Amino acid sequence: MNTKEYLTLFQNELFSSCIPFWLKNGQDKQFGGVLNCLDRQGNVFSSEKGVWMQGRTAWTFANIYNKLNKDDSYLQFSKSCLDFEKKYCIDRDGRMFFTVTREGKSLRKRTYWFSETFYIIANAEYYLATGNKTYLEEAKYYFNLVYKIYLDPSCDPYKTTSKTYNQTHHLKTLANPMILLNVTSIMREADINNSCYYNDIITTLIDDIKCFYKPELNALLEKIGIHNEYDCESQSCMIVKPGHDIECSWFLFEEGIKRKDNELKEFAKKIFIDAIKIGWDNKYGGVFFIKDLANSPIEAYERDNNVWCPDNDMKSWWPQCEAIIASLMIYKETKEEVYLEWFEKTTKYAFKHFSDVEQGEWFKCLTREGEVTNSYCKGDLYKGAFHVMRMLSKCIVMLKDIK
Repeated sequence: MNTKEYLTLFQNELFSSCIPFWLKNGQDKQFGGVLNCLDRQGNVFSSEKGVWMQGRTAWTFANIYNKLNKDDSYLQFSKSCLDFEKKYCIDRDGRMFFTVTREGKSLRKRTYWFSETFYIIANAEYYLATGNKTYLEEAKYYFNLVYKIYLDPSCDPYKTTSKTYNQTHHLKTLANPMILLNVTSIMREADINNSCYYNDIITTLIDDIKCFYKPELNALLEKIGIHNEYDCESQSCMIVKPGHDIECSWFLFEEGIKRKDNELKEFAKKIFIDAIKIGWDNKYGGVFFIKDLANSPIEAYERDNNVWCPDNDMKSWWPQCEAIIASLMIYKETKEEVYLEWFEKTTKYAFKHFSDVEQGEWFKCLTREGEVTNSYCKGDLYKGAFHVMRMLSKCIVMLKDIK
């Protein structure tokens, strides 16, 4: 492995392409926070702000400040996003909105608590950068709120009707324990005096995640029944999102390293290999966004009633990022060649097809063949300064440590 060559590639992509793109185009100098809906050139095509993106951007720039480069402009951007969230993005019941206008007027609120989870990690990371305990206390408050809702959804202060009839088909989703695992790990790093508390929660979340793995299918499922059952007659239970599984694999593997838990590391390796085999396109390369285990047609994957994925052939930016992180992390720890091969293969594909060498940052979506879709989107309510920059920064740290 040519570590020096990869290190140069990743550093250039982060510091010469992605960071300048968001600092130049994403900062809202008038109202604060990040303008996340950007076209290829960085022009704002919608002033609607995603609350997710405020938290994700705040965490990303504070984390890069902490891990790689103590540039004050990173902290200023991070604080701007946090201040915007604190002032405009929290409803009267304590739950956070999903989208707001540019100036901060509420637009939409959703039942799930992902806006809160990214707000938590942003406050925790900013505290690590500044030592200002106000941000740690804010992170702790919202962490305890979200974890309480996770354990007992009936205590959620946001009272609204579920979009599905749970009495008919009550399902659990992998995203919930998976995201909470990462959030809890970051909270443990920030709130070091309560590390035992977070360790216990992580143990519970690992057990919850394991329920989604079905060895007879060699797959970590996206959804299972409330009693951990697998329903082969429901496509919602046959769906695998390889990117989620791969992301989960490195969350688990990282925890296995911290705990010196070889069994957990082996489980994480199994998840990665299963997911990359399911998700990798052997004809054109790249990781698919979504797959059906029975290879049944997926006619449309919808998000917010707008067709986001016309079929199951789409290649999305973030699964590639997660595959790069996971394969390098496991290779660094094990030195097993199969993970180096996956790291090199996924890195080559992602940088060739997603990286925009002319305008900076990465494209959001490709066709199966690797062509950029017509939107040329660099940011929207779901893509922002997070997955790519997290991947680049984590890989830079790991590459520096590989002997």
